[in-house]
Amino acid sequence: MENTAEYSCAYCGEANVTFIDISAGSQQSYVEDCQVCCQPNILYVRIDEETLDVEIDTDVES
Repeated sequence: MENTAEYSCAYCGEANVTFIDISAGSQQSYVEDCQVCCQPNILYVRIDEETLDVEIDTDVES
């Protein structure tokens, strides 16, 4: 099952929309390039298993 969620780029602060694979677990992390500035963001994804609400924190890739 896939869902979309929004996050703010750790570099430029612009909003990005990403696909979230709910079946991959309630805590995920991966790298995705910003759709605006193309810098790599580390996404830390948390999914509430009951409501399927998605929260994303970002960090710069070092």
